[in-house]
Amino acid sequence: MPKRVDHEERRAQIAEALIQVAGRRGLHAVGMRDVAAEAGVSLRLVQYYFETKEKLLFYGLRHLTDRFTARVGARVAAAGPDPGPRATVEALLLASLPTDNESRTFHLLYSSYAILSVTDEALAAQPFVDNPDAAENTLTALLEQAREAGLADPDADARTEAISLLAMAATMGTSILVGQRTPESAITVLRHHLDRIFTTAGNSGSGSPPL
Repeated sequence: MPKRVDHEERRAQIAEALIQVAGRRGLHAVGMRDVAAEAGVSLRLVQYYFETKEKLLFYGLRHLTDRFTARVGARVAAAGPDPGPRATVEALLLASLPTDNESRTFHLLYSSYAILSVTDEALAAQPFVDNPDAAENTLTALLEQAREAGLADPDADARTEAISLLAMAATMGTSILVGQRTPESAITVLRHHLDRIFTTAGNSGSGSPPL
């Protein structure tokens, strides 16, 4: 009896191959044939599941985002059973910095997809992510929670600070990729700004998640 094919598992296998190839060569240089070779399947099979390169790229981005979400969850869990808003915010920001192979690939491909979607009509026609403001909303809620609990500057505007922190993390992530600064120096800058936002009480009760 022929083995039953798990289609989602097959899509994930192909998406992983895309991520591996694009992490080495850059997203712009990846073709469906390259992905098929990396996954050890036929080009026809890749085309069967994704039809076009744009659909493959979009699915790969969603797959990458799911991995990033799991990475953030692991960092938050590592901070303890009740990490508090400061440690949770820090975990989310540090997870996005390219400090190892996985996070480097995430930052490189996520940034590349955003740039390609500006000039590629087929990519631009698809939503970049399901909720592009998800991280901003999450950080804003955490900062509001900290402020209401007396753990953050009562005069800080949570939305503005969330936007600033995310922009800072994204920019410093790129500077790490191009060798302008080390991961350690970027983390120091991020923690400096978190110290500015969170009060002494907030800092002492949260603890910093591991690098």
